[in-house]
Amino acid sequence: MSWINVIGMPLLIRICLVVLFPFSAMDKIFDWEGALKQANSSFLPGGSALLVLGMSLELLGSACVIAGWHDRLAAFLLAGYCAVTALLYHNFWAYPDFWRKGDSVARSHFWDFLKNFGLVGGLLLITFGTQLTPVQAFTRHPLASTPVYASPADTVP
Repeated sequence: MSWINVIGMPLLIRICLVVLFPFSAMDKIFDWEGALKQANSSFLPGGSALLVLGMSLELLGSACVIAGWHDRLAAFLLAGYCAVTALLYHNFWAYPDFWRKGDSVARSHFWDFLKNFGLVGGLLLITFGTQLTPVQAFTRHPLASTPVYASPADTVP
């Protein structure tokens, strides 16, 4: 197998999937007050502790996914984090201005909500695995489909 199939493409995929997490952690550090205000906006107590846990997961989890070290567990935890934060902090349904023309708080939260669940899907692919198609196979047959419903026995190493 070529370098691009074994190292290059898997690394690029993982970097693209988790690139926003370290920046999210840095944003929480540089805008601690704003992040704390958001953390305290849900029914969960202990906003400061939640922030520290979230930042730790964002930094360590993304590093583990990129490095391939306990990457399935890290991706699973990050997927849960994305789902929980979407439900707790991007509750677009709670704002009455969704259909209003122009700026809308609800629509802003709606797009963040969907982004989080898009990340959940990608992270669960890391967690439960799929076989990576070699780059050459894709370029030869770009319209071919991935066998989504393969038997687990076919994919377990």
